[in-house]
Amino acid sequence: MTEQKATNVHWHHGEVTREQRAERCGHRGATLWFTGLSGSGKSTVAVALEGALFQLGVQAYRLDGDNVRMGINRNLGFSAEDRAENIRRIGEVAKLFVDSGQIALSSFVSPYRADRDKVRALHDESGMDFIEIFVDCPLSTAEERDPKGLYKKARAGEIKNFTGIDDPYEAPEKPEIHLHTDEQSLEDEVATILDALRARGILNK
Repeated sequence: MTEQKATNVHWHHGEVTREQRAERCGHRGATLWFTGLSGSGKSTVAVALEGALFQLGVQAYRLDGDNVRMGINRNLGFSAEDRAENIRRIGEVAKLFVDSGQIALSSFVSPYRADRDKVRALHDESGMDFIEIFVDCPLSTAEERDPKGLYKKARAGEIKNFTGIDDPYEAPEKPEIHLHTDEQSLEDEVATILDALRARGILNK
């Protein structure tokens, strides 16, 4: 765990409970953690799911890897240490969304299993739902898509520490949801996730 540096700080409890927020929203909060290679389809699925949830009247917000790195994590690079801190911070942010009663759609490569497990533990300790979604596709397919041209740059040596090329990706061993974006349609992927949320009692719509 990250060391607590600030001293003389104390958690200030409010009077509105998580259960009351869930009742107001009509559903529990939860973190849906999309992990997979760059180009696997994480952001595409998260955007489509956010739209579907919005149409159902569900409170949800998407936390995208690139977007977060342009703001709260703009001072972090792609070393193993910076990747770990990137995931730690967004795990804490996602937890705040869950506490507010919203569904956080966290879309990050998050290549290291240990980092993802720490975010899961953070949620488990607070009795919050953490659903790991492995957005899976072969590296060759991700390279063919290469929507941002990153694989081409990595292969040319212009980008270092790129996941799947010169940095490892540790696939989830037991994800709650396993998508195969080279085999499933986007509609099927969204339906799979919605069904899982209903089965867990997070959604009743």
